[in-house]
Amino acid sequence: MTQKVALVTGSSRGIGKATALRLAEQGYDIVINYARSKSAALETASEIEALGRKALVVKANVGDVEKIKKMFMEINEAFGRLDVFVNNAASGVLRPAMELEESHWDWTMNINSKALLFCAQEAAKLMEKSGGGKIVSISSLGSIRYLKNYTTVGVSKAALEALTRYLAVELAPMNIRVNAVSGGAVDTEALTHFPNREELLAEAKEKTPAGRMVEIDDMVNSVMFLLSEEASMIRGQTLIVDGGISLLV
Repeated sequence: MTQKVALVTGSSRGIGKATALRLAEQGYDIVINYARSKSAALETASEIEALGRKALVVKANVGDVEKIKKMFMEINEAFGRLDVFVNNAASGVLRPAMELEESHWDWTMNINSKALLFCAQEAAKLMEKSGGGKIVSISSLGSIRYLKNYTTVGVSKAALEALTRYLAVELAPMNIRVNAVSGGAVDTEALTHFPNREELLAEAKEKTPAGRMVEIDDMVNSVMFLLSEEASMIRGQTLIVDGGISLLV
């Protein structure tokens, strides 16, 4: 029960998969969570096991509290502890505000915001058993600025960042650090669902002051920094990783 364990939600692909692999390289056993793509999750598990680490694959829609509780029961049974929780799973309906329906709002808020609260509650119980832990969520610039067709996701990410601040204060006595990383446009599979994908990519490539758009490794590097002991006094913050594009009017 001394081997450290990390849960990364939505870790069958993209930023989540890259984070899971990096954590495995750092010596963590990994809980891979997915909602739809079992084959991709199993492929990620194989890559983690090839690094000499254990991988537990759990299917769970994190927008459903009962499925969250079941997932954490599986983690407890398999490992008996949790040291790191990376809240990466995300979804959302990409439409203008006037075209949104109640179901679109509920779906997006449940997966992107509610999941953090109820996963953090369960994670904290396991983390407390081994003396503490770290939670990092993945956010996006739509939480603080207007992005076309991004209403539900942007609002849900703003809620995620606010919840990060509240959890940072309330979980601090349990020696649990809580932060978030907010990224600019990253060319992942998730971006293929954006109706204005090409426009977003063109703007990021052309306008980012750093001279290039954000890549998956930039996001993973920032997550790993917030999980490190060098970041022990950073609490409740959202680290913006966008090459400076949000500084432009």
